[in-house]
Amino acid sequence: MPDGLFIVLDGPDGCGKSTQALRLVKRLGEAGRSVQHLREPGGTPAGELIRKILLDPEVTLTTNTETFLFMAARAQLVQETILPSLSRGETVVCERWISSTVAYQGVAGGFGKANVVDLGQHAIGTLVPDLLVILDVPPEVGLSRVKRGFDRMEMKGLEYHRKVREGYLASRTLFPKVDVIDATRQEDDVASDIWARVEILR
Repeated sequence: MPDGLFIVLDGPDGCGKSTQALRLVKRLGEAGRSVQHLREPGGTPAGELIRKILLDPEVTLTTNTETFLFMAARAQLVQETILPSLSRGETVVCERWISSTVAYQGVAGGFGKANVVDLGQHAIGTLVPDLLVILDVPPEVGLSRVKRGFDRMEMKGLEYHRKVREGYLASRTLFPKVDVIDATRQEDDVASDIWARVEILR
């Protein structure tokens, strides 16, 4: 595989991002890659503090505030972690990206898809994933998989999460390399499909 690959796994709550990211990171390591595993929001000290605010059920935020906080955490992650990792020739596997903000705040929250994209140009510049995998699940399935208590975003209701799914599917046009994978299937089948997409990047 070429040096400095940036791979994003994204999708609605309960789609299995973390599980699949861990599996992909392990397999890439076994293939001899140096891998950086990140999550959004987070991945930096500042980003983790922003994450606590965004997901705290006791905190009330407007959609505009959410959008700017997500972008602030993302801007820090790009400069502090992602770009240095890519420059060292590492593979970066990131859970969530600007596609999440398009889905949650842009479409479901009403901030506007185009507005999110415009704001993202200031936050992350021209950085785009070499591969964006959207793990697609209906909200009824995804939310039923959440075993811990719901965070602030997950508590927003079924209709909101239906719009989130629509937003993810709409975000397919934003990046040059996007694959949508049916994540309602068995974990092994989903992992095999993701790996098949990654192997194409050789």
